[in-house]
Amino acid sequence: MGMLGDLLAHPEEFLPLCRMALAAKQAAKLPKHPDLAFCYEMLNNVSRSFAVVIQQLPNPLRDAICIFYLVLRGLDTVEDDMALDNDIKLPMLLVFHEKIYQKDFSMECGYKHYKKLMKEFGKVINVFLSLDKVFQIVIADITKKMGAGMNEFIQKEVITVADYNLYCHYVAGLVGIGLSQLFASSSLEDSAVSKAEDLANHMGLFLQKTNIIRDYLEDIIEEPAPRMFWPKAIWGQYGKSLEDFKESSNREGAVKCLNHMIVDALSHLPFCIQYMKQLRDRKVFRFCAIPQIMAAGTLAVCYNNGKVFEGVVKMRRGQTACVFDKCEDMDDLLSWFVQFLDILRAKVDHEVAPSDPTAELARKAISSNTHICQEELAKYKSLHPRSIVSHGKDILTVAVAAIYCYYSFGLGSGQLPDSLMTYSWLLKDYQQLHQALAALLLLFAVSSTILSSR
Repeated sequence: MGMLGDLLAHPEEFLPLCRMALAAKQAAKLPKHPDLAFCYEMLNNVSRSFAVVIQQLPNPLRDAICIFYLVLRGLDTVEDDMALDNDIKLPMLLVFHEKIYQKDFSMECGYKHYKKLMKEFGKVINVFLSLDKVFQIVIADITKKMGAGMNEFIQKEVITVADYNLYCHYVAGLVGIGLSQLFASSSLEDSAVSKAEDLANHMGLFLQKTNIIRDYLEDIIEEPAPRMFWPKAIWGQYGKSLEDFKESSNREGAVKCLNHMIVDALSHLPFCIQYMKQLRDRKVFRFCAIPQIMAAGTLAVCYNNGKVFEGVVKMRRGQTACVFDKCEDMDDLLSWFVQFLDILRAKVDHEVAPSDPTAELARKAISSNTHICQEELAKYKSLHPRSIVSHGKDILTVAVAAIYCYYSFGLGSGQLPDSLMTYSWLLKDYQQLHQALAALLLLFAVSSTILSSR
């Protein structure tokens, strides 16, 4: 349909898209310190959406999480480089947590932006060594545990669901645990958050499993050899080879396997909700909530969707912008979850093949999660009733758009305030253009406000 078609179909997404574009532009501004500038440049290059989310965090937490992310990206680059001989890779994974204390450390590995990251890794190390000791300890400890886990799974396949959960724990659950410790160390969150390791692990597993599902094709065609983490205990029920799923002749079995994987991922959602309920700082909440909402939305798009085996399937950009724009509290988080669970329910009821063996499990998982979300939503709303102030951003936008319309169409006296008379020629010389823009802006502002208040 394209961006224009999406906007015409979803006019409420226009203003969030504008605000997200401004946020991305702000995130692209680099610090003055050269090593720190390199780190944020790398962050923008390897994960633009994460770079936007992290910018809202206050320092020193923001820099600590930036370095935490890049250190683990470095470790992940060593693991992912299939051209790197195991005689080099395996020992490096076990000692990488020690290398981040060596100022001159660098490696020749990785591709594209990751190659530059590893070649100039000393700059990341310089910033790491400037962090508070409490942050350094957390980063080094998680890096050590993750490296050991990666080393273990390079030497074995993911066969059982238990293997799958353990692998996801090593590469993502530990990230959730480490982030929780950083939140508590910064004093923005209570120390209890750092101790809720099981809940933090589920947060990581939910995100990682979503990525593994979504990235099927990208991973299966990786050169020189693919590395896949779909457990054989699941895919073996639907085909002889995981690689065969990319062939259109095997699409029926592939989609059934996909649905099974998504049902498994949904099992983590209740624990994610419990984790999010602990958070008290608004900026930390947004930082954690946005990826969780995006994961739920991605699962809704991927469910029963054979295009997962043909390319990358993801949420509309406008919808993503709306998530970034409307994610302030548990009300927003749970409302998004309910919206995506409703999409999943509709797919199960109207699109899934009758022969799909996990259809009933999907219904139960969706029903259970929806009940939890609605129950928690009712509790939250009873304790935190919304006021008109909560819609201040949208109301202000409508007011600005209405004023623009007022003067563009020459309503009332048709005179600009004295302070703006210098610019009156802009309205006179380009009146029709201004009228069109003003009308569109007002339409988008009003529709956005109405839909966001539902």
